[in-house]
Amino acid sequence: MNQVLLGVLSGLIVMSVLGCSPQVDVTTARSAKQRSTSPDVSETDVAELSGGNRAFAFDLYRAVREQEGNLFYSPYSISAALAMTYAGARGETEREMARTLHFALPQNQLHPAFNRIDLELASRGEGAAAKDEQGFRLNVVNAIWGQEGYGFLDEYLDTLAENYGAGLRLLDFRGAAEASRITINEWVEEQTEERIKDLIPPGAVDATTRLVLTNAIYFNAAWEKQFSESSTREELFYRLDGTTVDVPMMRQTTRFGYAEGSGYQAVELPYDGGELAMLILLPEAGSFGEFEQ
Repeated sequence: MNQVLLGVLSGLIVMSVLGCSPQVDVTTARSAKQRSTSPDVSETDVAELSGGNRAFAFDLYRAVREQEGNLFYSPYSISAALAMTYAGARGETEREMARTLHFALPQNQLHPAFNRIDLELASRGEGAAAKDEQGFRLNVVNAIWGQEGYGFLDEYLDTLAENYGAGLRLLDFRGAAEASRITINEWVEEQTEERIKDLIPPGAVDATTRLVLTNAIYFNAAWEKQFSESSTREELFYRLDGTTVDVPMMRQTTRFGYAEGSGYQAVELPYDGGELAMLILLPEAGSFGEFEQ
């Protein structure tokens, strides 16, 4: 589960992490077209988009790494969510978004490529286990919320439907901003199994809002090779400032993907099913800043 990004741009667009609820009636402006479940996308386009997403991931890390506290974010889901807004951008806005997000493909190729990657991710982990009794879940869910009565173009709605399986949910920001905010927050809570609550703070949505883009990612999986609870014990964790704290450390001895290089070690811990994994990078003591660069 990952709380992604929240910001307000010019009082008109709110970027956040997903939304819907019983607080107000929600209607959807949706194209009659269906999502393509087998998009005709070349491997070259997939590689181009993936490379651009990676470049954006590192740019974003550099922009937010100085914030206090731990950093936990999903570059892919942010890229995919903003691509839904990019579909409606033209002129200088389109050029600036493409430059920032590293979108090199033209729009008629970009959105089908996102569709293919999203479908590939959704197919992974089928039949695999989760940490609970409900089975593996990797849910990347996007939604766009627009002002009732605003003239959204059919071409834009077609792009959302065909490539993202999404419509445009309509709320009355102008006349019921607070109720709309609550509606979005409660849908976020529902989609993330109550892990993200009250995402959008009071005042972030007001009568000038015309579009809210929301994105949530929820991940629940079991390790392919389980850690024994009886082997977990308190040990020292070393912070970057040199201080230490006691934390519960899991341990096991088995075979994993492992690598080491100049100033770091790396290990790959697969999840059940073997199609997804956690990659852990450990810099040598005292070399975090150099390694980070």
